[in-house]
Amino acid sequence: MSYVLRAEWTIGEGHTDTVLKALAELGPLSRREPGNKIYQPYQAPDRPDVIHIFEVYEDESAFQAHIDSDHYQRLVIGTVAPLLVDRQRAVFHTLDL
Repeated sequence: MSYVLRAEWTIGEGHTDTVLKALAELGPLSRREPGNKIYQPYQAPDRPDVIHIFEVYEDESAFQAHIDSDHYQRLVIGTVAPLLVDRQRAVFHTLDL
């Protein structure tokens, strides 16, 4: 069973470029983490201020290692989070059917 996360970030006015730049750095670093299976940000063409991120990890401890990582703390907590007007997460587990 994998640990799946869907994050949604609503970016404050005028900060989209800064958030996208941080994601451009964060994505490759996150994909190289042990235990990461998928890290894919995406956005709707009609809502460039809303970023969705689909993430899949081997287990919850791999996800915890992701949020404890230096790059997550620097880029998400230190750079992106203060620029967001809303931040939501939904957690899922894959079904081994």
